[in-house]
Amino acid sequence: MKLFVQIPCLDEAGTLPLVLATIPREVEGFDSVEVLVIDDGSTDGTAEVARRLGVRHVVRHTSTRGLARSFRDGVDYALAHGADVVVNTDGDNQYPSERIGDLVAPIVAGEADVVVADRQTATIEHFSPFKKRMQRFGSRVVSAAAGTSLPDAASGFRAYSRAALLRLNVVTQFSYTMETIIQAGNKRLRIASLPITTNAKTRESRLFANIWQHMARSGKAIVRSWIMFRPHLVFLTLFAVFFVAAAVPAVRFLVFLAQGDAGGHVQSLVFAGAMLVGALLCLALLVIADLLRTNRTLMEETLERVKELQYGPRPDDGARDGAATAAAGGADPAATTATTTATTTATTTATARHEARADEDAHA
Repeated sequence: MKLFVQIPCLDEAGTLPLVLATIPREVEGFDSVEVLVIDDGSTDGTAEVARRLGVRHVVRHTSTRGLARSFRDGVDYALAHGADVVVNTDGDNQYPSERIGDLVAPIVAGEADVVVADRQTATIEHFSPFKKRMQRFGSRVVSAAAGTSLPDAASGFRAYSRAALLRLNVVTQFSYTMETIIQAGNKRLRIASLPITTNAKTRESRLFANIWQHMARSGKAIVRSWIMFRPHLVFLTLFAVFFVAAAVPAVRFLVFLAQGDAGGHVQSLVFAGAMLVGALLCLALLVIADLLRTNRTLMEETLERVKELQYGPRPDDGARDGAATAAAGGADPAATTATTTATTTATTTATARHEARADEDAHA
């Protein structure tokens, strides 16, 4: 079993040593612990600091591409290098890296596919009362969209199993945190939470300029995910709103019509007609969204199989294949050797391709 701890960084040369110093080099249930630093276009020598401190795995972006892209590239690199579990933490030393063992324990025990640390935001002193309320509200909305219950959906300190990462696809450009949780919940992955106490604040967030920008971008990601995974709930709710908005003035007009005084109330009929058109458009959008969801599901299943081929067989594939061979009374040794050779070649090719890409980024 191999654990990868990835650290997305943007100008973190000052705090990265603090993070690296607290990452455990041995974790129960794993044969090795690897540290991966993703330098997202830093200008302060973050990548050089990581290498000087002994980090062997460094992926460097030549320009700033955002947290979501850094997370995705880190996961891509980790899977290509045989990761069974990937832990994501931040380069600003916000999270207690010494709790990594506790964070991955539910995955090692087979009790969870994704574990998200709960920062217990209500106890964080530098969070304003408004920010605490918004964090709580946002977590409830994300939990509802994912069909789960998470007290801190925005936390970036989390662990993913290999199987979970093969099924998750990050498409947003802002932050992966909300999107991966909603995807995981709707794909029936098991999600657990671990209460932690964060370290002292070292700097202001570089992910957003202010809380309003954070709320706007997070809201956009949440709405997109709701439409993607629960279009019936979204568009049927909108249909009901428009239908009621059409029915009320329509009934009002009919009442006046029955009283013989409809001439001065045509505007009610016009408004009802406009709202009815809106209701019908919601039904049309529901049909389109449902068809797109079906198409997306098929594409994601195909992508999952492509990832399995790219990153090699699952850790338990060898045992399962061996059991199948024993049950069948043995297999042709030549065929077994050929299959093993092909698998090794595919894995080596994928690893070489990712190493070449990382080296190209590092030296660009």
